[in-house]
Amino acid sequence: MTPTSPGRAERPVLHAEAPVDARATRLRVEHRHEPIGVDVPPRFGWSLEAGDRPPWQRSWRILLHSGGALVHDSGAVPGDDCVDVELPLPPLRSLTRYRWTLRVGTDRGELTAVSSFVTGVLHPQDWEPSRWIGGHGRAAPFLRHEFTVDHPPSAAWLVVAAGGYARTHLDGTLVEPSELSPGFTDYDERVQYTVSDVRDLVRPGRHALGAELGRGFYGMAAANTWEWHTAPWHDEPCLRLLLVLDGPGGRRVVGTGENWRTTAGPTGYDDLYGGETYDARAERPGCWAPGHDDSGWLPARVAAGPRGRLVHQRQQPIGVAEVLPPERVREVSPGTWVFSFPRVVAGRVRVRARGAAGRCVVLEHAERLGPDGVPDVRDEKGYYAGRFQRHELLLDGDPLSWHPRFTYQGFQHVAARADERPEVHAEVVRTLVARTGDFACSSPLLTRLHELTVDTVLNNLHGIPTDTPQYEKNGWTGDGMLGAQLMLLNLDAHELLAKWVTDIADSRHGGAVPQVIAPHGGWSVDWSPAPPWHAALVLVPWWIHEATGDTRVLRENWEAMTAYARAELARSPGGIASTTLGDWVAPGTDAGGGNPDEDLRVSATAFLFAVLDTLARAAPVVGRPAAEWRSAAAAVRRAFHRAFVDPVAGVVRGAGEDGHRQSHAVLAVALGLVGGGLADRVVAGLVADVLRRRVHLDTGALATKWLLPVLTRHGHPALALALAEQTTFPSWGFWLEQGATSLWEHWKPESRSRGHYFLGTLDDWLFHHVAGLRPLSPGWRRALVRPAPLALTWARGRVLTPRGPVSVSWERDGDDVRAEVEVPAGATALLVLGDVREDLPAGRHRVRARVPAAAVPAGGAPHQAV
Repeated sequence: MTPTSPGRAERPVLHAEAPVDARATRLRVEHRHEPIGVDVPPRFGWSLEAGDRPPWQRSWRILLHSGGALVHDSGAVPGDDCVDVELPLPPLRSLTRYRWTLRVGTDRGELTAVSSFVTGVLHPQDWEPSRWIGGHGRAAPFLRHEFTVDHPPSAAWLVVAAGGYARTHLDGTLVEPSELSPGFTDYDERVQYTVSDVRDLVRPGRHALGAELGRGFYGMAAANTWEWHTAPWHDEPCLRLLLVLDGPGGRRVVGTGENWRTTAGPTGYDDLYGGETYDARAERPGCWAPGHDDSGWLPARVAAGPRGRLVHQRQQPIGVAEVLPPERVREVSPGTWVFSFPRVVAGRVRVRARGAAGRCVVLEHAERLGPDGVPDVRDEKGYYAGRFQRHELLLDGDPLSWHPRFTYQGFQHVAARADERPEVHAEVVRTLVARTGDFACSSPLLTRLHELTVDTVLNNLHGIPTDTPQYEKNGWTGDGMLGAQLMLLNLDAHELLAKWVTDIADSRHGGAVPQVIAPHGGWSVDWSPAPPWHAALVLVPWWIHEATGDTRVLRENWEAMTAYARAELARSPGGIASTTLGDWVAPGTDAGGGNPDEDLRVSATAFLFAVLDTLARAAPVVGRPAAEWRSAAAAVRRAFHRAFVDPVAGVVRGAGEDGHRQSHAVLAVALGLVGGGLADRVVAGLVADVLRRRVHLDTGALATKWLLPVLTRHGHPALALALAEQTTFPSWGFWLEQGATSLWEHWKPESRSRGHYFLGTLDDWLFHHVAGLRPLSPGWRRALVRPAPLALTWARGRVLTPRGPVSVSWERDGDDVRAEVEVPAGATALLVLGDVREDLPAGRHRVRARVPAAAVPAGGAPHQAV
């Protein structure tokens, strides 16, 4: 909607005063509260709250100020827009705080709220006062520079870009964010920077800026199977920094250059897979403080730096989310202690150790113990050249308190070899996304699985969604795609996923087809074609749009999305696609990973159709014609039927296959390749196979996501529940019976990793069908509340949508179900509960309905306790 000018605005008729409990809240710019570093045209958002009956928005008005000056006044704009509101703003100034006042006209009065945002570096020339610099070829170099300030600044912004990671200090104070920062990208395409408010640290007098650099994925030195050590951008870590000071004399900039000094730091080795070597004897006390004697340091090396475009780090920073003490400590042999923690985590250890100068403390991490009771750190696949998840600390004779700076591990157990027993705590280190969703139900098993799913996802968020914190730390596109919807249900994951979509697009490197991991460092193994993984480039932006209402993520990636679709069509003769990656880690595959013994063209073609069908739906959203994509999707659907569907028997079968394949049936129905009565017959075959296996699944990462929803939507909710609560192999409950504290990468106990979420997609079903919440329109402007008729006593779910929380809580008493539903201001919901079908406006609603519970099928699992 185009804002009206202030002079022509017409104010709606309002009550004199707003109700006491009504307020405009959750003011956001670019999906963040008071963000710092916004370097894109800002979009504004807010929510309205007022107890059980939210106000109805009639108009909005935004006034933007810088200092005391009015920059823009939208005027009163009629309507209920409150998500991603764009304004025709004049050009903004780099690194400047803008305050915005929101005035919302409602049916019960005017609401006012104030917030702010800070711009990033908006113009390439703003970087000119700084250059890329680095050390002289040693790991984790120190860099420093001193400067003088004459007057207290009115604002002070520290901008940090790095090839690799940078821990930045100002007068000895570590400036946040500092953990694994800035974020990881394809450094040939874009390089992220952070912006921090350091005004409180800058006073008149002498100051010292300092930084310690880490390799990260930019300068990885040790060889590994993904070839990060030979990435096209590979170089020694480097830094580009701006300190921008506003004051009475105008704007002053302190930047990096050859006038900075450098020396070797105490970290002699840092590798994301291998760990770190730290020598306490090489520490330099006081080096970050002003006045430190750095005459023995060398001039900084002027570096070429990464070639990519500098962009602000839009995703939340990585930080320490939790500190865990060990729950058990054992001395397994003289001088070797094993510290075991309550659950599998991703993060690092914080160690306090003592011993004679020159003595070494060795720390090794693993998710599980070997037969000898020591953490299993074997590199069975030969992924790494040299050490793996290992730290070495050289003591200087004084008590040492230490944690790694530039790496993290996946682990539950840590072995420490030392002369004296050290103190070891686990620090959970991850992207600091907030929990925004909640689920629980009367089945302790399902509630436990939900919590483990969220924990495991969080363990795999480090600037991108990763594949196992112990082993890979890679952004496998299929893995992240499968988890994207549950991330958006549970977490404030919009910015992280939107950033990762650009990584997927960047991985094309000027071509059409994305890589299977993103960012991509030039790995020479060619996994293409792999439509089930490449589809992330199209499906993830669409799911972001569905969950948040964001259209920019579709617009900005539209050319990449459509170029990929055309390329996949071109190499799919007759509309039948092929793939190297199918329904990965189905129960019968090797525990180290693999495809099931089935025709991979079925899953490949199913995802090709999903890509085309999604583009047809997305095209009108971005103002593009949809005919090309509707036509192509219809052609692929016909080809799929000719090649794989027996309409009489109701079977989806690949070449040379006998019997039933659960994954074929699930994908064909879930992705829309078969519908109507044929879908019911296909599902009937799926049900028969599940029962033949005594209520067990036979699906891998792809089909598991849709298995329970397909059964539930086609009239078999009791069987879906029985599968969800199964406790023998293969099942989620089997993991719990084996003592799992996180989700595994494979159904088998021999699973390579105990820290992978892509088989945990039953969480989608918990929200969508057990609680019964799903969006009917983008951004949850209209929600569906439709709990399945399950033999559970109660369930509740809550999702924080762009307009506020949508929630449901239902409780069963025989065939009677009582439900309480919350709908936020500006939204509506369709409630379907047994014999009740009702449109609900914003507010809290209490409903009673008759809902007979579906019976548990023969051989089904009872409700299990954990």
